[in-house]
Amino acid sequence: MAFTRATGKHRRPSRIQRGTARAAGVAALATTGVIGTVAAPAFAAEPAAEQTGLTPVVTLGDTVAEQIDAQAAAQKQAAEEAAAKQKAEEAARERAAEAAKKAKAAAEKAREAKERAAREAERKRLNSFVPPISGSYVSTGYQASSGLWSSGSHTGVDFHAASGTSVHAVGMGEVVEAGWGGSYGNQIVIKMNDGTYTQYGHLSSIGVSVGQKVTPGQQIALSGATGNVTGPHLHFEARTSPEYGSDMDPVAYLRSHGVNV
Repeated sequence: MAFTRATGKHRRPSRIQRGTARAAGVAALATTGVIGTVAAPAFAAEPAAEQTGLTPVVTLGDTVAEQIDAQAAAQKQAAEEAAAKQKAEEAARERAAEAAKKAKAAAEKAREAKERAAREAERKRLNSFVPPISGSYVSTGYQASSGLWSSGSHTGVDFHAASGTSVHAVGMGEVVEAGWGGSYGNQIVIKMNDGTYTQYGHLSSIGVSVGQKVTPGQQIALSGATGNVTGPHLHFEARTSPEYGSDMDPVAYLRSHGVNV
């Protein structure tokens, strides 16, 4: 008895065809993300994934996603904080550098002001005048009459002083004479910076030499009783020239230069 094999649309699908259809269905479900969440009875008896050659699809739960988002947010916040810290540190360095620059400028300005003040003070000191003997007084006045002097009158003033008292230059100048001066005994004559001359007589010792520059208050000699005298003192004259006879009032001269005599 012969059997005829069914053909056409009524032909039963072969095992290979059915397997291919199922694989296509699984692939479609994997693409849409349905696999793993929907169970269909039709697939209950299907072969395992390793038998079909398909890769299983794993879906992430909400908890894992939230953890990833939190980690990303934390990393972003840390990066922002690091950038803010770096910016703050740079700003602090800039402020410190600016403060140091201002402090340096202020210190330089203060130094320059101090130097100017010192120069001004020195200029004033050098242009100032002082008494020839500190703490003394005039014992014999200018142009006093007496037979003790060859001219018949006193050509200077006498300052009271014991022998060995310090004698000072009354102002800035240059020594033009230093040595024996006849009736003046040991004497010094100084050309002052203003063009006038001052004389110091009857000295017990001389401490400067011709050509030496002197400043106000500088010790130039010690008082004594050399020459034509009756006792120790300092004879002081102010002159218009280094020569005898060009004298002017020593007290008025000193007072005109700010010395209280």
